Amino acid sequence: MSDIVDKPSLDQVWHWLADVPDPEIPVISITDLGIVREVRYDGEQLVVTVTPTYSGCPATDVIAESIRDAMRAHGIADARMETRLSPAWTTDWLSADAKRKLRDSGIAPPVGLAANEQRIDVSRLGRRVPAAPVVACPRCASTRTELLSQFGSTPCKSLYRCTLCREPFDYFKCH
Repeated sequence: MSDIVDKPSLDQVWHWLADVPDPEIPVISITDLGIVREVRYDGEQLVVTVTPTYSGCPATDVIAESIRDAMRAHGIADARMETRLSPAWTTDWLSADAKRKLRDSGIAPPVGLAANEQRIDVSRLGRRVPAAPVVACPRCASTRTELLSQFGSTPCKSLYRCTLCREPFDYFKCH
């Protein structure tokens, strides 16, 4: 009888990664967030490639360690982490399930597609402050909301308030 254990399938590894929560928004997983770009084997070593939400994201090291911990819990002792910065992460990579989970937890998901907002809109050049997106309240679904601060509980979120139910909430910025 052999002591060699078959290495887990890549589908199984993806399934395990789907259980790793984002450290800043634990209601969504790192796969929901869309930051896991590739899972592959390099010989016998598992390689997980991650694109951080932005290059200076303070959670990057925590995410890498959480991935290693999850893999060790499933018997993979030497998973290698790789970082891929290009193409840059975008909120377009959030899964539909992630957007639902954000809304259900009281965080308004991004409005629109980041790819559509990367073009130059000359109609906005005369304005001092860009128009805030119309964001629906994740609690009552009203679009009668107002921007309170460009920065919320994390750099990727803005702080809004619903003028109908009067509740403040985070909005996950589109980028």
